[in-house]
Amino acid sequence: MDPFRIEVPETELADLRQRLTSARWPAAPPDEGWDRGVPPSYLRELAEHWRATYDWRAHEARLNELPQFTTAIDGVDVHFLHVRSPEPGATPLLLTHGWPGSFVEFSEVVGPLADPVAHGGAASDAFHVVVPSLPGHGFSGPAGAGWDYPRVARAWAELMDRLGYGRYLAHGGDHGAFISLELARLAPERVLGAHVNMLLALPGGDPAELAGLTEVEQGRLARLGAWERELSGYMKLQATKPTTLGYALTDSPIGQLAWIAERFKDWTGAKNVPEEVVDRDHLLTDVSVYWFTRTAATSAQAFYDNREYMARVFTPGAVPEPVRVPIGVLVLGEDIAPVRRFAERDHPSITWWTEFEHGGHFASMEQPGVFVDDLRGFAATLR
Repeated sequence: MDPFRIEVPETELADLRQRLTSARWPAAPPDEGWDRGVPPSYLRELAEHWRATYDWRAHEARLNELPQFTTAIDGVDVHFLHVRSPEPGATPLLLTHGWPGSFVEFSEVVGPLADPVAHGGAASDAFHVVVPSLPGHGFSGPAGAGWDYPRVARAWAELMDRLGYGRYLAHGGDHGAFISLELARLAPERVLGAHVNMLLALPGGDPAELAGLTEVEQGRLARLGAWERELSGYMKLQATKPTTLGYALTDSPIGQLAWIAERFKDWTGAKNVPEEVVDRDHLLTDVSVYWFTRTAATSAQAFYDNREYMARVFTPGAVPEPVRVPIGVLVLGEDIAPVRRFAERDHPSITWWTEFEHGGHFASMEQPGVFVDDLRGFAATLR
């Protein structure tokens, strides 16, 4: 395992500023709302902030305060954070991000998780924190074909073995939720529990399943339907032609910015702009990681490699392979949230379920306090 530091060359920063300065902008759409995509007035202002005000070097330095490493697993150089707690009895914790997230998603919660005493918590709540970057994402190297969720889970099991962690807790959202559940299936003797803040659970083919749903539960199914009809274009494109899309996003910082910022608007509790719920510079740090590492295309490959997997997930009535360790579910009401009866039908080992009205897809960025407390609470039930 090799120590790693983020050191983006100054030439890359100058190139980004020049591209933002000389960007070509399309004609304005018929209206300035978000229905047709990111509004030009908003994106122009955000891009100018990225160009003239946002300080990558300051955020790079903050990220470099977290111990980082790389190691080769199954032909891929995997980048990861490894923050050991000062508490000797800390529980190892593996955090897996999704798309368009990165290890940056967890950068603000690593401190409270690893050193709870310094953040008003109890020593018994401490974790040794491991945050890998998915293959093809961020500072991990690109991967060849076939890197589906089970294969990533196998790589994560190898990573935790190399770090000397025989038993550990796994958490994930988005891609990370599927990977964490696969890791629990792969190594139930090592995974203490799987905690997720996204869980897809569809009604089966029997109309009787829909009887007696509460208004909130009906709203969750409606939100899932709206996502399928109106908000899933990103997934279908990346699952079919990820390389073609990658050319545009890798060459245009405006395109990369819009592609990610739109997800933060659509998938969170934001009513007008993403910055209502996610700090603007935190968002731009995530975007900058994609831009400087040129991983628009390589990160999109995950959708292509998991097409068959996701087809099974979205098949009504399909029964997933059992997870034989406790599952904890954090439900944030402004995300695509599951109906509990469907989730427990598919995953009988759910032992922890908490719901909050506010918060969306990027749990650790939108609701860091809730996120940390929920992980601590679930972990306490496993001791």
